[in-house]
Parts: sequence; structure tokens; C-alpha cells
Amino acid sequence: MSRIGKQPVAIPSDIEVKLEGNVLLFKKGNVQKELDTKGNVFTKIEDSKIIFSPKSEDKQSNAFWGTYRALCNNVIIGLTKGFEKKLEINGVGYRAAVNGKSLELQLGYSHPVKYDIPEGVQVAVEKNTVTISGSDKQQIGQIAAKIRGFRPPEPYKGKGIKYADEIIIRKAGKTSKK
Repeated sequence: MSRIGKQPVAIPSDIEVKLEGNVLLFKKGNVQKELDTKGNVFTKIEDSKIIFSPKSEDKQSNAFWGTYRALCNNVIIGLTKGFEKKLEINGVGYRAAVNGKSLELQLGYSHPVKYDIPEGVQVAVEKNTVTISGSDKQQIGQIAAKIRGFRPPEPYKGKGIKYADEIIIRKAGKTSKK
């Protein structure tokens, strides 16, 4: 049994939810999101709650049950509060700036690294911190991982781009023989 899947997802009053076949449609103002369950779970909406139940009792159905409930909850949180990831840039001469619709990073290479910011995502730079925010949790995480991948933190000096809550375990450098 899925402990996550058992819990119903509460629908806030400012979000409108419709079920069309296997697709859940979420609407807040002029922003629309959809979640396709692909017929892997039973879905019903009652008393401003979305309730998921498995198609059968096998392991795969229970996995889908919890997964689609979590994805639905993430869509609702994204439409109400939004999601945010913070990245820290460490290193001499390493810096970032937002120019229009692109993020320009100076990361010690012979050229600046440019990353085009997708629609629906906001990027803000303050000193050595890059803040990525938006309503889609998967998209925000993917963008943060891609930006971190331009210069991952190295364990000797800690230079590179890391998540704000990430801890880099430092290694000792070379020692000379005496």
C-alpha cells in the first residue's frame, strides 16, 4: 500500500481542476497545467479533493498510485507558491549576470557560457547567488542541474557552481615527502 497515494490532494479555492478522461487540467487565472495519468490510476474529484486509487494490487500499480499523487500535489504547489532553487558560484573571477532572456556565466573558461532562459522561469542573480524560480518543479530542477553542470564544484578548493544547501566534502591536497 502506498502511504503517499492514500492521502487526498486538497484543491485550493483559487485553482480550478477538471478531469477529462485520463488527463487532469489545472487552471489558475490564465495559467494552465495538465497532468496525464495515462490510465495507470483511477482518479476522481470530490469535495474539493483529488483522490487517486490503484488499478490493481501489483507493485507497479502501487508505484504509479504514489507517483501520480505526488505529481498532482507538485502542480498545485507550483500554481500556488511556486518552486525555487538557489545556486552558489565560488571561485576567483567566477560571476553571473542576466542579459535579457539569457544567463551569462564567467566560469574560468576562455569564453563566457550563455544559457537561454525558458518561458515561465525567472532567474535572478545577486552577488554570487543565482536564484531560479517557476511553477514547474521538474523544469526548475532540470535547469538548476544543467547550470551546475557547466562547472561542478571540485573537492580541493571548492571552486565551481553548487546548490546553496549542498555540502562539498573537501580533500587534502598533495603533501611533500620529508
